Amino acid sequence: MSIASKVAWDDSILPFQLDKADIKGRMARLDGTLNQILGQHNYPVEVAAMVAEAVMLTALIGQNIALRWKLSLQIRGDGPIRLIATDYYAPKSEGEPAQIRAYASYDADRLNAAGTPFEKIGKGMFAVVIDQGKDTTPYQGITPLTGGSLANCAEAYFAQSEQLPTRFSLSIAQTDEGKGSHWRAGGIMLQHMPKASPFAKDAEIDTIDVDVEDRSDNWNRAMILLDTVETTEMIGPHVSPDQLLRRLFHEESPRVYDAQMVRFGCTCGEEKVRQAMSIYSAKDIKHMTTEQGTVTADCQFCGAHYVFAPESLGKDAG
Repeated sequence: MSIASKVAWDDSILPFQLDKADIKGRMARLDGTLNQILGQHNYPVEVAAMVAEAVMLTALIGQNIALRWKLSLQIRGDGPIRLIATDYYAPKSEGEPAQIRAYASYDADRLNAAGTPFEKIGKGMFAVVIDQGKDTTPYQGITPLTGGSLANCAEAYFAQSEQLPTRFSLSIAQTDEGKGSHWRAGGIMLQHMPKASPFAKDAEIDTIDVDVEDRSDNWNRAMILLDTVETTEMIGPHVSPDQLLRRLFHEESPRVYDAQMVRFGCTCGEEKVRQAMSIYSAKDIKHMTTEQGTVTADCQFCGAHYVFAPESLGKDAG
């Protein structure tokens, strides 16, 4: 496989439909995008692994929804990994890439405790927030942190909030490619075609009439086939997403649609920081002022550093 053909399907999300079943899906591969996200921080490996899983879920879910602006995952727990936050920004116009960003907050002194990376999040919540932009009310669905993985939490969210049978299969690994460590991630999302879901992105999917018994049989068969996927197929360099779909579901007549490219992107900026500071009084701003006579702010997603004159911030600025 040439480098050019490999690049064409890295950092992309491929929508598909299984024509002989009542199932739609997404397949994603993240490489450069994931490494840019993780490269903004120096996370311990277990924190990075959880951020990578959250990023993959965000990409799969975000591209699956009829989204005009932003989908976010917020994962909060009482363990050493306290918070994972991700944002998926829909393309502003056709042909443009979607943008994704993420960060985590953790207690380094507690990370040595026994347990899997997921267990180090502890007890808490898995939240999906859908924001369609200005003059709309964000939608939020929350489910407990259960099931042993973030993927299982996402499946529970769809079962609880949208009553849609949904399955995720993710492969995430850190590799050594001669120039330091490198993260790779691949994922597949399968879902029953909803008859009436307010958030489903079905404009490009053809609905097929299938009776209840056949729907159940089709779903069970798809689950069995999905369980045969191998890590090397999901994140290795030799099998493209469309080839993997044909290998897994050739009897289901998979139909693929145009892929959506994904890039790392952050929406922070000086004006947004000023707007966030506008809720504070002059007294509050004074408490934030450093010994150097400035107010500073750092973006948790991309690490951008902002420096302001105190008099230019707060309710009384300008």
